[in-house]
Formats: sequence, C-alpha cells, structure tokens
Amino acid sequence: MIDLDKWQEIYFSLRQHKLRTALTAFGVFWGVFMLVTLLGAGNGLKNGVMRTFGGQTNTIYLWSGSPTQIPYQGLQRGRRINFNDDDVSLIRQQIPEVDILTGNNDLGAWDGAQYVVRGEKNGAFPTKGTHAVTVRLKNYSLQTGRFLNEADETEKRKVAVIGTRVRETLFAESEDPIGKNIEIRGIYFVVVGVFVGPTTGDNAQEEAETVLIPNATLRYTFNQLGWIGNLALTPKAGFSAIVLEKKVKDLMLERHHIHPDDVGAIGSFNLQVAYEKFMGLFTGIRIFSWVVAVGTIIAGVVGVGNIMLIVVKERTKEIGVRKALGATSRSIVLMIVQEAVVITAVAGYSGLVVGVLLLETVNRLLGKQGVGMFAQPEVDFSTAFTAMLLLVVAGVLAAMLPAYKAAKVDPIVALQDE
Repeated sequence: MIDLDKWQEIYFSLRQHKLRTALTAFGVFWGVFMLVTLLGAGNGLKNGVMRTFGGQTNTIYLWSGSPTQIPYQGLQRGRRINFNDDDVSLIRQQIPEVDILTGNNDLGAWDGAQYVVRGEKNGAFPTKGTHAVTVRLKNYSLQTGRFLNEADETEKRKVAVIGTRVRETLFAESEDPIGKNIEIRGIYFVVVGVFVGPTTGDNAQEEAETVLIPNATLRYTFNQLGWIGNLALTPKAGFSAIVLEKKVKDLMLERHHIHPDDVGAIGSFNLQVAYEKFMGLFTGIRIFSWVVAVGTIIAGVVGVGNIMLIVVKERTKEIGVRKALGATSRSIVLMIVQEAVVITAVAGYSGLVVGVLLLETVNRLLGKQGVGMFAQPEVDFSTAFTAMLLLVVAGVLAAMLPAYKAAKVDPIVALQDE
C-alpha cells in the first residue's frame, strides 16, 4: 500500500525550502534536457544525411578515368580504357560476391542535359540508359505508370521513365503522361512511368530532372555499341563493398593491361566508405552528447547529495526523536533516499518531457522533408528509458551518504542538538 503520511512528509520537507529544492533540481533537469536535445539533434542530422544516401549504403560505381600514365606490358602510356559487355560478363563469372551489376551509358557527357521536346513544350534534361534492376539498386518509387522491364531492354523498345520535374515541364498538371511521346534528338520515346528518387537535396533535384531509357536502346539508337559508360554494382548480403571494389578493380586492371599503380585509369566511388565515415561521425556525436549530459547530471546529483546532507543536519533532532520512539535505521535510510529520488526523478522527468516537446516542435516546424541535411530530430524510447533509469540510480546513490549519516545518529545526542 501507498504510505500517504510518508509522501506528505516528503512534500512538506521540500516545500519548506522551495528555492533550495528548485535550484538543486534544476541541475538534474538541465542535464536530462541537454541529453535529450543533443541526442535529438544528432539523430536529426543523421536522418538528414541518411536521406541523401537514398537507402544506398554499399553501391560501387566504376568508370573510365584519365588516360594511363604508366607504360605496362609493352603498351605505351596515354591509353584510355573503356568498359564493354565482356567486362560485365567477366565480373559476373569470376566474382560471385556481386549481387546487382549494371552497365550504364549517358546520352552525351556525364549528366549532360539533352534537349527533350513534347509538342510546343521542351526542356534540357540528362538522359541515361539503365536497366530494370535499377529500381531496386536506386530504391526508386513510382508516381504513376511502371518502371523499365527486361522486355524493354531485350527488344530495345523506345520507352522512357521520366522524373517528376520532367513531367511538370513537358505536361500539363492534369495531363496523364503515360502513353504520350517525347522527342530526344529526333527520336520519339513513349513515356511508361514517372519515378521518384528516395534522396533529398541536390541529388533529389538531379533525379527529378532525369529521363531514363533502356540502356540497350540508348546504345543501339545513338551509336554507343562500342563501350559502356559506367558500372554500378552491389555486394551480396554479408560481403563488404570495400573488398568487392578492390576485387573488381584488380580484375579490370588485369584485363585491360593497366599497371597496378596507375590508380587514375579507372575511377571509382564507394558509398560504403562514405557511409562508414558518417556512421563514425554520428557515433562520436552520440558519445559526446552522453558525456556532456551525464557530466551535467552528475553535477546535479552531487548537488542533491549535498542538499540531503544539509537536510540531515537540520533534521538531526527530528531523526533523534524518531529513533527514540522506535524507528529503525532502515526506515530512516528509506526516508532520506525517497526524498532524494523524488527530487531527481521529478526534475529528470521534467527535463525529459520539455526536451521531447522541444524536439516535436522543431519537427513540426521543419516538416517531413526537413531542411538541408537536417530532418526529423527524435529520441527513441530506449534512450528515454535509459535516462530515467540513470536518474533513479543517481538519486539512490546521491542519498546513500546522507542516509548513512542519518541512520548513525545517536538519539541521546540528537535530542540535545540545538
């Protein structure tokens, strides 16, 4: 049962020294508030950065780099290496760790805009050759219609999937683009779908302004049969993209007779490397947040302990009377511990609530999309539970020394205390 007398006694004791109690509790409140806001801000930064990855955390991109700089196996420097269909087949045959592998071409320069026309409307948009599996590789979703499929590539169909910005430019707001023709370099393509990329920021804008067509169609239609512009690949589950990148590059260096030290001949970018760097940064931010906040909480808890020592000193005669009337040392300890726990728990919970309310307010102001590389600041339930558990433990520890001193009070000496 709940001992109402004991709780009333705690309330009366705290009420007697309102300012002292408030100042003591503020240290604990501020520590928990800092913990929640720092962790929430760190998670907001993490969410924003992760959205720029668009769910791609281990994709590898390879492309033809600068001309060779080192003569090798009787071949002169200055050779430019181009990937081809045989390279794709060789990678598949000799490196079983590969999951998704696509060879892609751009119409014109890398990300170079092409003049796209529909009736009297037109715009300049990057046009890229791609594959059906790209919807999984890039985590695209569809606003309407469908994505490219294997039959489109096998039959070299003149079909296109367009980004949302392309749709807004070439079609009226109420117009359904599916089945309509667009013209690229004098060739007509049928729009079969409108896709939406998962990324944010500049990457999202780039994807929204992109036209995707089957890579086989692009190569045959625009005379790019002799080469593949770039390779995109991912490892199977359980394999490292960093290790896979090295294996693929070593294989390509050997196949094209490139010196192993000629690092610029094949360009590459590994998303796993960037992802792990960011994860390390966020781990550091989280550790820093805990260190700062826990340090502040400890300072507040030390203040609670000091106040409880003062309380014991002030209530020495009262404690002596209690012991003279038969109160046990255990009941005296529990009285002091409960008072300390109440201060820390109420102050800490208030800091937790205020911190969460602040994060929710910021979250609502930012909206779902966030701002730049900051989105959806939040603190998960496990963090809140850990913070409250820490507070209870801290409250008990803060009260142990004062409680021990109270339990050791001699009733005769205490009754003589002035």
